[in-house]
Amino acid sequence: MGGSSVSSSMTIQSHKGPYDVHFREEALELLNNQMFDNVHFIIDEKVAGLYADSLSNVVNSPSVLMLEATEDTKTLDKFTGYIEHLVSKGIRRDHTLVAIGGGVIQDTTCFLAATLLRGVRWTFYPTTLLSQADSCIGSKSSINVGQTKNIVGTFTPPNEVYVSTRFLDTLSEPDIRSGVGEILKVHAIAGQEAFAEISQAYSALFSERPEMIKAIHRALEIKKAYIEKDEFDRGPRNIFNYGHSFGHAIEAATEFAIPHGIAVTIGMDMANFVSRSLNFGRQDVFDQMHPTLQENYRGFERTAVPMDGFVNAILKDKKNTGSQQLTLILPDKSGALAKTIIPNDDSFQSACEEYLTSARLS
Repeated sequence: MGGSSVSSSMTIQSHKGPYDVHFREEALELLNNQMFDNVHFIIDEKVAGLYADSLSNVVNSPSVLMLEATEDTKTLDKFTGYIEHLVSKGIRRDHTLVAIGGGVIQDTTCFLAATLLRGVRWTFYPTTLLSQADSCIGSKSSINVGQTKNIVGTFTPPNEVYVSTRFLDTLSEPDIRSGVGEILKVHAIAGQEAFAEISQAYSALFSERPEMIKAIHRALEIKKAYIEKDEFDRGPRNIFNYGHSFGHAIEAATEFAIPHGIAVTIGMDMANFVSRSLNFGRQDVFDQMHPTLQENYRGFERTAVPMDGFVNAILKDKKNTGSQQLTLILPDKSGALAKTIIPNDDSFQSACEEYLTSARLS
C-alpha cells in the first residue's frame, strides 16, 4: 500500500447523478455544528450513546428517530411506524434524511428515502468498518420481510457520504475484523497482487490508523469501478458475491454466532478450497490466501457449522438459478474470480464438509 496519499473526497457516478464520499475525521463535529432546518436524523441508538457529546445538538434537533441496530429493525412491517414519525415531524420532498450508523441504519434510511414521498434526499455517516469500506457506496438497500432476509430493496444512492475512522475507536476487535473481511474481499477481487499487498499490511491495519484509512479508500476505489459499470448488479458487479454465498450459509447455520464479515472471510477461504477440490481452481490460490484469511477469522475457526443447516441455507441463496444448481463466485484455473454454476452433488457437499471439519483448522 506504499506511501500513497488519500484524497479528501471521491466522486461516484450513479443513475441519479454523481455523489461524493468525503473522508473527514472530524465529520461528526462538523455535522453537530450545523443548522438543522428540513433535516430528519435516523440514528443507531448505541452510537448516540457512545458519542453523546459530539452529537449533543443533533440528538436535540426537532426530528430524530433512534433505532436499535438489529435485523428486526429493518423488517418491512416496522416501516409504518418510521413513516408515521417522519410525517408527524413534517417531512417534505425537499427535506433530507441523515443516517448515522452501520448497515441496518443504512438499509432503513435508504429504503425510506426511495419510497417516502416518491423520493427524498439522504446523507450517510457510516459508523462501522463494514459500512465504511464497502456498503456505503453502491446504492443498494435490503429489507427483510417476515423471516426472509434482504428480499425487498431499491437502488437509491445517497447524496453524500462522510467517512470518519474515529468511529472505529469504539468497535470491538471482532467488529473491526468483520470489516477487514470485506476489505480483504475487495482486494481479492482486484487480483492476487492486490491481495498480496493488503496481506502485507494486515497487521498494520489494527495499529496504524493511516494504513486503515488507505485500505478503506482503496477498497472503495476498487468497488467504485464496478458499480459505475454495473450499478444494478446485473453483470460484472456479481463478483462482489465472492465469499458471500458460503458466508451467508455459515451465518444461517450457526444462527449468526459468527459476525458477517468474519463469516465472509471464512466463505472466501471455503470458496478457494472448494474450487480446487472440484478441480475448477488451483491449490496455490488457496495456499497463498489461507494464512491471512485464517488470521482474520481467528477465534471462530472451531465454531461448529452443522452441515444440514449449511446446505439448506446455501440452496436458498437468491443468486441460484435452480433448486439444485448453485451460482457461486470461485477462483478459476487462472486464479481470477469467476461466476460459475456448481451442482449440489456429493462432490460439492463432500468438499464443503472437509473444509468445515478440517481444512479451516489447518
